[in-house]
Amino acid sequence: MKHHSVLESHDPIYALATPYGRSALAVLRVSGEGCVEAIATVFSRPAALNDCVGNELIYGHLHELSSSSAPGTPDAKGGNAPTKAIDEVVLAVYRTPRSYTGEDSVEIMCHGSPAGIERIFGVLADLGMRPAEAGEFTRRAFLSGKLDLTQAEAIQELVEAETGTAHALALNRLSGGLSQRIESAKQRLIDLMAAVSIQLDYPEEDTGHVELPAGEVDAVRAELQILADSFRIGRVFREGASIALAGRTNAGKSSLFNLLLREDRAIVSSEAGTTRDYLEARLDIEGVPVRLLDTAGLRLSASEIENEGMRRSRDLMSNVDLVLYLVDAAEGPNQEDLGFIAELEAEGRCVVVHTKRDLLAAGASVASQGEEPILLSSVSGEGLGDLHAVLVRRLVPGEHTDTEAVVIDSRRHRDLLLQAVAALEQVQSGLVSGTPFDLVAVDLQEALQSLGEITGEVASSEILERMFGSFCVGK
Repeated sequence: MKHHSVLESHDPIYALATPYGRSALAVLRVSGEGCVEAIATVFSRPAALNDCVGNELIYGHLHELSSSSAPGTPDAKGGNAPTKAIDEVVLAVYRTPRSYTGEDSVEIMCHGSPAGIERIFGVLADLGMRPAEAGEFTRRAFLSGKLDLTQAEAIQELVEAETGTAHALALNRLSGGLSQRIESAKQRLIDLMAAVSIQLDYPEEDTGHVELPAGEVDAVRAELQILADSFRIGRVFREGASIALAGRTNAGKSSLFNLLLREDRAIVSSEAGTTRDYLEARLDIEGVPVRLLDTAGLRLSASEIENEGMRRSRDLMSNVDLVLYLVDAAEGPNQEDLGFIAELEAEGRCVVVHTKRDLLAAGASVASQGEEPILLSSVSGEGLGDLHAVLVRRLVPGEHTDTEAVVIDSRRHRDLLLQAVAALEQVQSGLVSGTPFDLVAVDLQEALQSLGEITGEVASSEILERMFGSFCVGK
């Protein structure tokens, strides 16, 4: 792989890999040429560090640089000349190429004191190291061939995963699941390109007419289309879905909000208009990250404040992925409810929930229109499992929630896959219409170019800077 030389930097860098703040332990990452030897000059056991062949843990103390003697001057016992100790540490040492970045690297495991961390930062800076840029460790791993671009992106997706399912899908991509699918498609297209090249480079009378297998082109196109379509699933697990609770006042929205969160966040009262603005919370529904919104009740009111809350509720309802429209099961829907439900169902964004199931008489039925509503009690929790199942089915297209599946969640991947699909459709069209092979070759090359951009085999410095710039500094 060839990349712009501006990205080829191996100077020593450092960053905090764990969250900044008080903790039992913190981990500082250091990587780059000469970093092991530099740290040895401020380590209590320099010989042990310098002689380390890699993949070892070494216990000792980090010291400040001595102002009265050269850094790293050994004492009679083989340690550095006495200076002020900063912290008691364990160093995890990695030697090139057997490290995350492919360079010599050290992970400093120290006590999680912000003051102590800052002192270590100061010493590393005094040693001539610089703070890492966002994503620079992973960028170096990519440039050294330790990861391709899909795996590098998966690392950030792992960090950002909000649910177990999202984490498992990202881990699958990090393990190379997506890379293998893309590489397989590329190899099949390269074989097709070879057949085209033979036809272009040698006269037909010498080689005979080469028939391109249109079925193979269609098979690769179909596989890439399936991958592109999986973005609908991946997006939900990465970005999350937004769900609004809506309905008339006292329909049980705040009670359901509390039940879904399993905590008392919303005020529950029989007085109409208690919720005058929306409440927001994050939760995990069967592996799907959800942004849940409890909106103000919908009704006519003389209160200007309450009416403003209802206006905001309508605005929220128009911008969420799904609306749970709540109806008091005992009262049933009125004409206004039916109007809202019909409008939302026409957009495919409505799930009707009949609440207060516990207050219904035994054997009583509920009035409904259209799809059968979910019958729920926020007091006993009856019906909650049914609601979860419906939400997952509505939010995640199809039955595709297998954590072993290859699912993309990157808009960049989706757009490049669609470009490849469009190019292969042109190839198919050209084969049917008898388009000259030199034009077919252009379309095949365009498909290969798009796939190469996904894995990073073809990548500009601008793309890499933009992508890695979204990473956290310690990655």
